[in-house]
Parts: sequence; structure tokens; C-alpha cells
Amino acid sequence: MDLKIVLLLVFFAIMIFVGWYCRKTAADVNGFVLGGRTVGPWLTAFAYGTSYFSAVIFVGYAGQFGWRYGIAATWVGIGNALIGSLLAWGVLGRRTRIMTQYLDSATMPEFFGKRFCSENLKIAASIITFVFLIPYTASLFNGLSRLFGMAFNIDYSVCVIGMALLTGIYVVIGGYMATAINDFIQGIIMLAGISAVIVNVLSSQGGFMASLAGLAKVSDPGTSDIPGIFASFFGPDPANLLGVIILTSLGTWGLPQMVQKFYAIRNEKSVDTGTVISTLFALVVAGGCYFLGGFGRLFSGKVNVATEGYDAIIPAMLSSLPELLLAVVVILVLSASMSTLSSLVLTSSSTLTIDFLKGHFFKGMDEKKQVFIMRCLIVVFIVISVILALIQYRSNVTFIAQLMGISWGALAGAFLAPFLYGLYWKGATSAACWSCFLFSTILMLANILFRGFFPAMLKSPINAGAFCMIAGLVIVPVVSWFTKKPDKKLVDDAFASYERMVTVPQHLALGETNRQA
Repeated sequence: MDLKIVLLLVFFAIMIFVGWYCRKTAADVNGFVLGGRTVGPWLTAFAYGTSYFSAVIFVGYAGQFGWRYGIAATWVGIGNALIGSLLAWGVLGRRTRIMTQYLDSATMPEFFGKRFCSENLKIAASIITFVFLIPYTASLFNGLSRLFGMAFNIDYSVCVIGMALLTGIYVVIGGYMATAINDFIQGIIMLAGISAVIVNVLSSQGGFMASLAGLAKVSDPGTSDIPGIFASFFGPDPANLLGVIILTSLGTWGLPQMVQKFYAIRNEKSVDTGTVISTLFALVVAGGCYFLGGFGRLFSGKVNVATEGYDAIIPAMLSSLPELLLAVVVILVLSASMSTLSSLVLTSSSTLTIDFLKGHFFKGMDEKKQVFIMRCLIVVFIVISVILALIQYRSNVTFIAQLMGISWGALAGAFLAPFLYGLYWKGATSAACWSCFLFSTILMLANILFRGFFPAMLKSPINAGAFCMIAGLVIVPVVSWFTKKPDKKLVDDAFASYERMVTVPQHLALGETNRQA
């Protein structure tokens, strides 16, 4: 116990010191929200990866989907690496950085407002962002509390309040740069921790081959009658597994807290290097989490899923780890959760300030006032999320994966298609954006309130969220086809930013050279 406490205190001290160290970079809006658009590839890649993966993944998703699909759950981690990281950086990275700088937009709602020349669109996007990031934040607290309760026997309320307070301190003081540096430190912990955990957990079952053989012997007539199905390539339910892969991989393309990482990239080289780092990070962390969760049924004697829920699976798997490794695990999950929480609160506060309050309720707001209001809203957002997390825990409303599915489904379903088409297609219209916003938010709210009326495949908020994303890719071009086209000059000027000629040093871009024979 003493070792765990010492490691936690050292970790807390480092986080707060980084926040204090970065305080000067957070003096204006550009610095507080985007780090002055000067963040290098390593910090950007780790900020992207650590914002992606949290206690929701490690405790909630890895436990639930590892139990449901066995070793096949590893496909979710592979999808996160290839689609959620590699393709996301390749498809969105450069174009996002170029067009958002040209439009002078610091948030995703601001991008929608300027790209589609619609102030109301910007306001709607900011409201959707603020509202649907709250359940995601609550799910972070829930996941973290499971491990803290196991390792320290600390009350859930103390865990939630402590994590929220610490994260709030360094984000309020240091803004995006403090978040990025802390994300890098936390990412190193996550990489080392997940590798050590996998080795030790499988060793407790006799090693990898013995664990795989044991998993092949597990049977569950309620899930499948096929022998060895939980050790198979695609698991007992490939269709629903595909829904999880789509939600958790493609979903990052439409999440404000993820996409805004591309706004802050420094230069061309940062995009190339960041793509590689981010993909490898996702492969180790996400692949490792789901791979570990795939062996959850081997620990069925330590957990009763029917009464304790899926969120108790991973803590049960880790409960017998050596004290030192258990301390590392606690720091690992704390790191993952705090990095994601810091990204969420910064995104939410900046969106509400820049896109909603500025120019509508506080006209002529200067830079210092905007930063002050953002800091206040960070506190408000954290307080609301803590209250929701405590209510959810006391009333046992739902479990982690459902909360994240609702949040990701609504946000990514609403924003993914309009943002993607906005970067690549001149013909996308504001009416198409409105259609996508309304379709996804209404469907996800209906899934919460009237789930019993949904088709069997869409009763799960995860599948409903994946459906919203795919549907949006069809809705935007169809609605754009017969609605009023955007201002041609505005769109042409925005897309001309991609073709602007620039001069860069030879080491950043290869080109043809004339050579005398």
C-alpha cells in the first residue's frame, strides 16, 4: 500500500508541475486551445493516442467484448490502429491542418460555421459537443473507480473527486500544451504497463499457449454451441463484433477531441512521423487491452458477471498481481483516464466559449476574457460530470460501454460525414449538415428512451452509433444533391488553400532536381 501511495504522489506531482511549467503558453486563445499550432509529432501522436484510449477501453470495453467474443476481440484493437489511427491521420491530418488554419477555426463547430457559412450550424454543433461529451466523461470516472476500489479499498466518491480535481488543476493552469506534455508522459506509462500486465496475467494461467488451450475449453450454450468458439478467429458473433470495430475505429474521425489534435500540428514532417507513432501506439495499447480481455472467461471463478457486470472482469483479472505491478496498473489506468478527461474538458470548454458565448452573449470579448471563461467552464464541466458519475453509480443506471456508445454514436454520427465531406467535396451543403446532426442525435436519444422499439440489431447503443456514422456518409451527398449549394467563392477560396505554393527545406520534401551528365 505504501508503494502505491508513493507512486501516486510522484505521478500527481509531475502532472501539476507540467501544468505550472506550461502556464505561459496558455495566455491567449490560440495558446490555450491549440498550443500555438506548434506541437511536434511525438506530442501530437501521444496526445491523439492517449485521448483515444482510457479506462473505458481498459476496464469497460476490454472486459465486456473480451467476454463476449473471446480472443477475437483483438480485432477491435487492430481496427483502432489501422482505421482509427493510420487512416485517420492519412485522410484527415494534412487537410484538417491546412483548411482550419485558412478558415482560422480553433474548434470543430467553428469549422462548420465558417466552412458552410452558417452561424446557427456552429451553435448547434457546440451544443451537441457539450451535451454528449458529459456521459463519456462520466464513464471515465466509473472505469477508474473499479480499479481504485480494488487496489486501495477507497470509496468511489473519493476516487471521482480526486481525479477530477487533479485533472482540472493542470488543464486550467497550462491549457493544451500542458495536456500534450502530460499525455506524452502518460502514454509512456501506458505502453510499458499494458505489456507487463499481459505477460503477468497470462503467466498466471500457464503462459500464452496454455491460456489459449484453456479458453478453447470454455463453453457457453447461451452464446454459442460451437466448441472452442472463444479461441477462434472471428468469435461467436462476427456481425456485432464488426459494429464495435466501426464505432471505436471510424468514430474517431468525427470526435471533436480527436480531430482537434490535427489543428495543432506544427509542419509536414510532424504529420508523417505522427502517423507512424500514433498507429504503433494504438496497436500496442488497444490491441493489448482487447487481447488481454479476450482471456476474461478464464477468471470466471473470481467474478460473477450476472451480478457484478462486465466492468468487474478486468479488475478481477488483475486482483492477484504483485504489489509493484498492481501499482503500475493503477497509474496506467489513471494516466489513460486523465489524458482523455483533460482532452474532453478542454474541447468542451473551448467549444462553448468560442462557438456559443462569444459574439452571442458576450460581444467584443477579448482574448484574456475568453481564456478566463474557458477556465471557468472547465470547472463547470468537471463538476457536472462528477455529479452524473455519482448518480449513475448510486442508481446503477448503465455500464461503461453503454455510456461511451451513446456519446461516441451521437458525436461521430453527427460530425463525421459533414466534416469529411467538408474537407474533400465542394458540393456539401449546410442543409446536409443539419440533416446529419438531427438524424444522429435524435436516433441516439431515442435509443436511450425507447430502446425496446428498436430492431434487435440496433438496440445496442454501440450498433446504433455505428449505424449513424455509416448513414451519415449517405445522407450528406444525397441531401446536398437537391439543396441550396454553398457560396461558390467562399468554397473555392477555402479549397484553394490546398493548392497554395509553399517553399520548404529539402529535408522536409523531396523534389526532382536537374543533374548534369
